[in-house]
Amino acid sequence: MEENVIIKETKIYKFGEILVGLDSENIEESVEVEVRRKFAEIAELILNNYSTEDKSPVKSLVFDHTIGEILNAQMCVSKLLKTKI
Repeated sequence: MEENVIIKETKIYKFGEILVGLDSENIEESVEVEVRRKFAEIAELILNNYSTEDKSPVKSLVFDHTIGEILNAQMCVSKLLKTKI
């Protein structure tokens, strides 16, 4: 008996990639995409160094604020790159 087996590969995106919108296979290379990759790397570095062992309410608030500011900065850079003056 021969069975037809279909294997579907699915890429698992990292936190930083999802945060800045790099969670798609159909992204064309551009300066904006390169900027998004850099901000995704920064978010990953912060996430990897955010220890769950010594969590505190203050550390959690600062982490959340930091991630928000990274996203804000990425969107500001994207806006600047798209602005034609």
